[in-house]
Amino acid sequence: MEYGLIGEKLGHSYSKEIHESLGRYSYELKPLAPDELESFIVSREYKGLNVTIPYKEKVIPLLDEVDPKALEIGAVNTIVNKDGRLVGYNTDYYGMRALILDMNIATEGAKALILGTGGTSKTAKAVLESLGVREIVKAGRKGGMDAITYEEAYRDHADADIIVNTTPVGMHPSTDNKPIDLGRFLDLKGVVDVIYNPSRTELVLEALGKGIPAVTGLYMLVMQALEAAKLFTGEPVEERKAREITRSIASAKMNLVLTGMPGSGKSTIGIKVAERLGLKFTDTDALIVEREGVSIPDIFKEKGEGYFRDLESEVIAELSLQSGLCISTGGGAVLKDINVKRLSHNGRIVFIDRDPAELIPTSDRPLADDINKIAELYNKRYSIYCESADRQVKNVGIEETTEAVCGFWQNM
Repeated sequence: MEYGLIGEKLGHSYSKEIHESLGRYSYELKPLAPDELESFIVSREYKGLNVTIPYKEKVIPLLDEVDPKALEIGAVNTIVNKDGRLVGYNTDYYGMRALILDMNIATEGAKALILGTGGTSKTAKAVLESLGVREIVKAGRKGGMDAITYEEAYRDHADADIIVNTTPVGMHPSTDNKPIDLGRFLDLKGVVDVIYNPSRTELVLEALGKGIPAVTGLYMLVMQALEAAKLFTGEPVEERKAREITRSIASAKMNLVLTGMPGSGKSTIGIKVAERLGLKFTDTDALIVEREGVSIPDIFKEKGEGYFRDLESEVIAELSLQSGLCISTGGGAVLKDINVKRLSHNGRIVFIDRDPAELIPTSDRPLADDINKIAELYNKRYSIYCESADRQVKNVGIEETTEAVCGFWQNM
């Protein structure tokens, strides 16, 4: 191959899409087992490589030259074959610096806690130092020579201003996990998670829920890739292009989730929105009926609401790990916090709000089969719909509402 990415597990990498969107070269993903790394690197049968977990440190002894910044950091994520001479660089540094600067949080004189002890943690330390951070502490599950344990972090560094996660904890498909409990830190000003899949990790969702600025690493990934492309070809890329690519990748990899009362128009609007945006439409209630082979009223009657809610959570867990979907959820899906979290990991939630006077009771909706039940449900659930949504859209008509939902998605 000419250009590509090497690492141990690359199944969910976005690097191919990012690099090939520049139109300069083809780009391949090449998973390597640990015992394959050295022979591949020294073969020199490539023009340029990106390097990811767990090889950013291991490739260094195999190179002919290492850029001073990469040598200082102690990690290489980009290799350029210069007429048979292998030169290593660290473009993660530029990507992470751009990501943190884009957050616009105060770093001068701050105290930072870095989670993880691998190559990316070294990059994070160098970036934070360059941004004037006063004190930097590393933490890992087991601690180590230059790191403390998480328990020590809780005990001695609860005053951290910034937390940067460089571990893979919370990465797809294990999206319910997080490396640390933010509730133990009393004065956080910002949280950075270098994971980019899902688009919002459990750690980032926890931070946002507390009103703390927080980001995942997609913009970092794009910025480091464009810096690598410049090293590969000698041609710089405008920062404007980075914004375009980030927006394009994000919309292609995320799901659009519609919530709201039974009869609010989620399915009708969802079908139209999916067609307009090039997404695949799916309906959680329809999937449950398909799997059970009976109607929802029959499920309620024969096995109870609790059984139905468990089925609903199973379906949502599966859909939340996919991408490019427009998901219409059942009216009670937001009642479980775990459902909202899972849908939020890789999706943006839009509450379709329809006046309860316009919600028509039907026999196929066990909890909304008469006017009084609908009014009671609306009043009970309204605040939950609002709090769990990224955007609230009033249903004032199918076409107008479709337009509003599409506009939100296209201008995220």
